[in-house]
Amino acid sequence: MRIAWRTVGAIITRVRAVDTEKQFDQFADLTRIGIDEIIYKRGHKYLTRVVDHDSGCLVWAAPGQDKATLETFFDAVGPERSAQITQISADGAARIANVVAEKVPNAIRCADPFHVVKWAAEALDEVRRAA
Repeated sequence: MRIAWRTVGAIITRVRAVDTEKQFDQFADLTRIGIDEIIYKRGHKYLTRVVDHDSGCLVWAAPGQDKATLETFFDAVGPERSAQITQISADGAARIANVVAEKVPNAIRCADPFHVVKWAAEALDEVRRAA
C-alpha cells in the first residue's frame, strides 16, 4: 500500500490511545506476570516486556533494559495493584530482582523456563568437560 512502517505505527498508537485505553484497563486483575527483554534492533536496543501469565497477553512494553525502565511499569501499575501480584517469572538479572524486591516485596519470584534450561545445560556442559 506504499505506506511507511513509521506511519503504520503512528496510526496504531493513535487508535489504541483513543479507543482501547479508555475502554480497557490493561492492569486489571494482574496476579501472575512475566518480565523479560528482547532485542528489537541491531546494536543491542532492548524492549522490556511484561506479560500476564493468566491471559497470556502482553500488558506493557517500553524501550530499555535497565532498572528505571522496569520501575516505570510498577509506577504505572501503582502500589495497590502491585500488592495484588503474587508471582513474577523473570531471568536472574539483578536489576529485575532489585526492582521486584522494592516494588513487590511479597511476590514470589520464579525463574523462567528458558533460563532454567539454559543454566542446566551450562552446568551439565561444565561437568562433562571436567569429566
